[in-house]
Amino acid sequence: MASAMTVDGGIVRIDRPMPWFGRLLSLPLLAAGFYLLWNVALGLRQDFSGFGRLADDLVPVLVFSGLGLLVGIPGLILLTFRSFVVLNAALRQIVVTRQFGPLNFRKSRDLADYHFISITDDYDPELTTYDVNLCGNKGTEPITLQSFTKREDANKLASELGRVLKLPARDYVGTEPDAD
Repeated sequence: MASAMTVDGGIVRIDRPMPWFGRLLSLPLLAAGFYLLWNVALGLRQDFSGFGRLADDLVPVLVFSGLGLLVGIPGLILLTFRSFVVLNAALRQIVVTRQFGPLNFRKSRDLADYHFISITDDYDPELTTYDVNLCGNKGTEPITLQSFTKREDANKLASELGRVLKLPARDYVGTEPDAD
């Protein structure tokens, strides 16, 4: 729970970690992409050192380069994926960031549109997860801040966040969704 939220003055940062199996799935993709691109490099070295002709190897070099990039780039995205939410109480804004290596995709929202923090569950009897959401009026898309497997951790994050942002925390675990 300690790594989920950091508070620095009026700025709250909530990290949404990538599951470990997502990072594990990136390793075969990276290995396959590296293998294909390594073979391209070996072929080009042979062509430029005088043991082959580039004209004869141009199609395999292009195909292996394309396949290496096609397989390696998704592996790199899975390995470097990060997602976090920054809540700035002073500027009254929310920035949701999804980061893939050097690429950042940011979505900015107004904190005034959100009025309470909700804790919900997914109604799965075997493995229940408790989501902490920032919610607003009807028509405002809720922001899922963090998911927990223990209800106490979700309540702790919601209460700390509610204290910092001065928003009420509502526990909707075990209730049916409202029509509103």
